[in-house]
Amino acid sequence: MKKVLVVSTLAVGLSFAHHGVASLGSVGLEGPGAPLETSSSATIPEGKWLLYLKLDHVKWKRYSFSEFPDQKDSYHFWTYGIGYGLRPWLSLYLFLPYYTKKEIKSKDGGFYSYTNSGFADLSLMAVFGFKYDKGFKLVPRQESLDDLMDWHFTLYGGISLPTGNPNKYDRSRDPKGEFEPDMSTGFGKPSITLGFTATKQLVRFPRLTFVFDTNYIKFFEHTYNYTEDGRRKKYKFGDEFRLNTALAYRFYEDMDRKLRLDALLEANFQHNQRDKEDGVKQSASGGSILYGVGGIRLYYKSMSLGAGIKVPLWKRLNEEGQQQGSEGKESYRLILTLSTLF
Repeated sequence: MKKVLVVSTLAVGLSFAHHGVASLGSVGLEGPGAPLETSSSATIPEGKWLLYLKLDHVKWKRYSFSEFPDQKDSYHFWTYGIGYGLRPWLSLYLFLPYYTKKEIKSKDGGFYSYTNSGFADLSLMAVFGFKYDKGFKLVPRQESLDDLMDWHFTLYGGISLPTGNPNKYDRSRDPKGEFEPDMSTGFGKPSITLGFTATKQLVRFPRLTFVFDTNYIKFFEHTYNYTEDGRRKKYKFGDEFRLNTALAYRFYEDMDRKLRLDALLEANFQHNQRDKEDGVKQSASGGSILYGVGGIRLYYKSMSLGAGIKVPLWKRLNEEGQQQGSEGKESYRLILTLSTLF
């Protein structure tokens, strides 16, 4: 007799250099594992709620101040989220990020620290789940452990709302302020995310789960209240494309104590288009990066705690020597997640 279960624990994760990202998906004490940055194909059980918290701590590489008088120091991307299983195959999420961005800048032969922090752009996401079992079908209300080893897929999409503040400026050196869109906590305009995931728990080696995730984020031009030559500045962040793969290995489990520990390994490819200022493509922006992520996920009853380190393994930036503070120029990113289902 097949053991029928309802997935009971969830891990979500949306990440960026100038913004943070959540990865989507749910996992249980039994069944497929879930990575940290790569979205899995699990959906929230119907009628259940998910609470989610993620920290993406970014430490930037620093260089000679004679070469870079102003340098990004660290970013903290906090993401607070709540999800609901409207149907077994349809999950809805609401994310509210909080950003802290710190920069070291030169002034009068010395240095000072400029920090901008605040709530960023709220985002809404919907996840549509389906599977392949002798044909494509919607994710059912209940699945056995054998059923969970089938190929599972999701299509997901969402939109951010411009609730953050894009118009806060550093006025330490210039009373008018300095125009730095990447130091703001909002984009000023909505952005759109579309993605696809595939997940497979290996039948012959069920401790191992393979996860694939790809997504595209579209940004739009915003007109800031900052003026130059009597005209308000316009800026558009480059669109972003991601291609992620991950392996989750069930390293330890004790079902009597409802405890499980997974080891995680991920490869995250990201391509950023150039930013545009007043319609002109900007130098020292954009490029491609391949990140590696190593981490763990601990499950205890209905809670999940994830931790990992993300580092750039390879990069081809458009003007690498001028891109301090761009994706690919991190010393490391520390990823922490906590989620619970109820």
